[in-house]
Amino acid sequence: ARTPPDRAGASMNRPAVVAHLSDLHIGAHYGYAVDSIVADVTAARPDLVVVTGDLTMRARTEEFRQARELLGRLPGPLLAVTGNHDLPLASWRRVLRPYHRWNSWIDADPQPIRRAAAVTALGLSSMPRWRWKNGRVSARQAGEVTRVLGGAPDGDVRLLALHHPPLATGTAALIGRERLLSAVRAARVDLVLAGHTHVPDVRTHDGTVFVVAGTATSRRLRGTGCSWSLITVRPGQVSVCERVLGPDGWRTGRVADSVRA
Repeated sequence: ARTPPDRAGASMNRPAVVAHLSDLHIGAHYGYAVDSIVADVTAARPDLVVVTGDLTMRARTEEFRQARELLGRLPGPLLAVTGNHDLPLASWRRVLRPYHRWNSWIDADPQPIRRAAAVTALGLSSMPRWRWKNGRVSARQAGEVTRVLGGAPDGDVRLLALHHPPLATGTAALIGRERLLSAVRAARVDLVLAGHTHVPDVRTHDGTVFVVAGTATSRRLRGTGCSWSLITVRPGQVSVCERVLGPDGWRTGRVADSVRA
């Protein structure tokens, strides 16, 4: 079993701040969004930056190169997980080397752990090679949630990140949804971050706050503009502030405040 890295300077005297980006879709992105988002995220002084998948449009090498360059400009520490667009679509690579480019350019660990300030974070890859769009979480992955986040130091914000929203239902439902939600409850997870839909959403379920971020830089808009989520966590309270891209740059959009964790 892997042991989470040592915590870096946890402090309970101030709130934990998390920048949540998703669905960059480099290759189908707005250049001005990429150019400006680094400054906006940096100005928020987050303790942790989380990117919940679809960093690329078609998992091409050049797209990963550009995504890596963008991630390298964001403030660290950073945790990123795969999305469905981060695997080759129709290629022999999908069968034989589905995660090779991700592992080479982004992170070789499919279940990265980060600990920063008073946050313990775990990322899960919810995109198996044999599914095209919708996701899956295995029993082993659910066990990692229980082990890593359930074993987080007292007082830490326990954060889980994956691409596919666990509360989605119907044809969009995550395979393994119930076992994941059971693990989230058992581990007393505070925050679950996801993307995939390009439509921001905040809900509380069994005491855990679930945040879906919009698309940070993509032209693939679904009735909303480019946005990312600035999340502030205090004891018993989570505030989610949308940062929305407009003609004059990034501005504050909707705020879901006093969401009880």
